[in-house]
Amino acid sequence: MSTLAPTLQAFFTDRLARQRQASGHTIAAYRDALKLLLTFAAQQTGKPPSRLDIADLDAPLIGALLNQLETGRGNSTRTRNARLAAIHSLFRYAALRHPEDAAVIARVLAIPPKRFDKALITYLTGQEITALLAAPDQATWTGRRDHALLMLACQTGLRATELTSLTIGDVHLGTGAHVSCLGKGRKQRITPLTAATTAVLGGWLAERSGQAADPLFITRRGTPLSRDALERRITRYTATAALTCPTLREKKVSPHVLRHSAAMQLLNAGVDTSVIALWMGHENVATTQVYIHADLAVKERAIARTAPQGTPPGRYKPPDIVLAFLDGL
Repeated sequence: MSTLAPTLQAFFTDRLARQRQASGHTIAAYRDALKLLLTFAAQQTGKPPSRLDIADLDAPLIGALLNQLETGRGNSTRTRNARLAAIHSLFRYAALRHPEDAAVIARVLAIPPKRFDKALITYLTGQEITALLAAPDQATWTGRRDHALLMLACQTGLRATELTSLTIGDVHLGTGAHVSCLGKGRKQRITPLTAATTAVLGGWLAERSGQAADPLFITRRGTPLSRDALERRITRYTATAALTCPTLREKKVSPHVLRHSAAMQLLNAGVDTSVIALWMGHENVATTQVYIHADLAVKERAIARTAPQGTPPGRYKPPDIVLAFLDGL
C-alpha cells in the first residue's frame, strides 16, 4: 500500500484544516505545490500519483523539481521557495507518521531555500495618489464605488483580500471612525479612518444600503468584487491617472503597491515603525523595516543629524556677550 496517499490526505484534513485552521488561500497554495510535486514524481518514476511512496520523493527528485520550476516554468525565486515551504511542511508531518522513512525525510528537509536579491518596494507619492483617486468617474455608480475603494486602500493599507472581504458591518463611521477586518494569520485588526475617508465611505454606504453582513464592495450584479476585478480596475485607473501624472507610467501599480503607499505616508509623517507594524498587521516588526530602506528622505534626515567630518568634538559654548557685540559691528 502507498505510504504517501493516506499521509497526504491526513496532512490536508487533519494538520492544515483541523489543527492549524489554515485559511483557504494557504490550503490552495499548498495544494497547487503538492500537485506539481506529484505530477513531476509520476513522470520521473513511471508510477501513478496514487501509488507513490514517500521514499520515491527523495532529495534529488525534489531538487530536480525546484530546478524545473525555475527553468521550465519560469517561476521566480520567491515562488520556488514558497513551493519548497509547502513540501517541507508535508515532510515534517510525514516524519511523525513514518519513522521508517526518517533518512529520506531528513534529506528533503535539509534542502535550503534559495537566496535572492531584494529590490526596493514600489510606492506612490502624494501627487500620484491624488491623481489615482481622481481617475474614477464619480458621475457613475461604478466610479463612486471605485473611488471609495481606492481611497480606503490608500489610507488604511489593507491587503487585497481584506478589502474584498469587507462587509457593511465592518465599517464604523461614528465617534472614532474605523474599519475592522480579519487579516492574515486570522488576526483581527482595527484601522482608524481619516475625516476625508469617513466622508467618502459615508456617501458610499448611503448609496450601497444593505444589511451588516452584506459585502461592502459589490458588482453591478450584486456579487462581491473579486481580487482579479480589483487588480484590473487599479490597472485601468493607473493608466487614466498617468495622463495627468506621467510618473505613474514608470510604475506597475497593484493593490500591494497601494498598501506600501499607506505605510510610506505613515513613515513620512514621523509615525514609529512599531505603530506602523500594528497598523499594517505585520507579524514581525522587522517586516516594516523595508519601508525605511525605500525612503530616501528618512536617510537624508538621519545624515542631517550627524556631524560633518572634521568638526572638532565638544559642546557648543556661546561667545561672551561683549565680544559678540564687537563681532557684530
